[in-house]
Amino acid sequence: MGVWDFIQDQVLGMQWLNALIGMGLSSLGLDVAGRIGGSIQFFIYDVLKITVLLCVLIFAISYIQSYFPPERSKRILGRFHGVWANIISALLGTVTPFCSCSSIPLFIGFTSAGLPLGVTFSFLISSPMVDLGSLVLLISIFGTKVAIIYVLLGLVIAVIGGAIIEKLHMEKHIESFVLSAGSVDIESPDLTIRERLIYAKEQMRDTFKKVFPYILVGVGIGALIHNWIPENWVETVLGSNNSFGVILATIVGIPMYADIFGTIPVAETLLFKGAQLGTVLSFMMAVTTLSLPSLIMLRKAVKPKLLALFIGVCVIGIIVVGYLFNVFQFILM
Repeated sequence: MGVWDFIQDQVLGMQWLNALIGMGLSSLGLDVAGRIGGSIQFFIYDVLKITVLLCVLIFAISYIQSYFPPERSKRILGRFHGVWANIISALLGTVTPFCSCSSIPLFIGFTSAGLPLGVTFSFLISSPMVDLGSLVLLISIFGTKVAIIYVLLGLVIAVIGGAIIEKLHMEKHIESFVLSAGSVDIESPDLTIRERLIYAKEQMRDTFKKVFPYILVGVGIGALIHNWIPENWVETVLGSNNSFGVILATIVGIPMYADIFGTIPVAETLLFKGAQLGTVLSFMMAVTTLSLPSLIMLRKAVKPKLLALFIGVCVIGIIVVGYLFNVFQFILM
């Protein structure tokens, strides 16, 4: 086993933890090869693994994020123009909140500050869809190549989506209260290392409280699929025999509300049961980017035509990415 394989399987994937839990449950008389014992092992292992990774990642990313408060982010974005502004905006989205609902207030703030609409939409798309946390979690489950390509294609969707919205000049479809809100340019205070560490700890605690219920639900659904739903069912609906699996997974994912941490266990088990890689990744993208609560919040800030354009661009991009992953799955996995 190479060094990177060891990091991927034992450090990020925590396979040692799975083996340890299996031995512990077996010593208690549970058959971990059976449905009930296997479900319990899967649930305990995935909850512990994702919780540990979640806390470490949020702490690290929040510390980085302390260098990019809204005022500084606005100044950074203001220095770039054209497609470069969309690229920088999408990249900034990778170090900001983990779910679409918490990205929308920042989107409104950037738009109120006078940043180009396409630039702010690139941020709005990339922030929940791709972040540093999702990269590490995806590596732990799907491998390095899949994780990196997923993040890169997510950034491409954000850049192209923002550029399309910019070219169509949709400013008149922003609600008036956003445009008239204005912006107070507050100079961000310089924080000490200790203050940044305190900020990161608080962000970790608050995000954990908000996200943990979705982890429990997501892992619970994953455990159910993993041990109780027959493989041929999943293969029939989401496998290679169904050419509409990507579209179905995208449509099913949109009404749901979860973040990347609660969605990955479901995607992991669907893949294990025979679903195609691109199909489960499309499901993940749809859930994290186009959840129904976030769309309801966004409707307060934009008019129906712009909202429909945003949904359409994201859906088409997600479906294209899904089919690309399915075509090249045999190379990536």
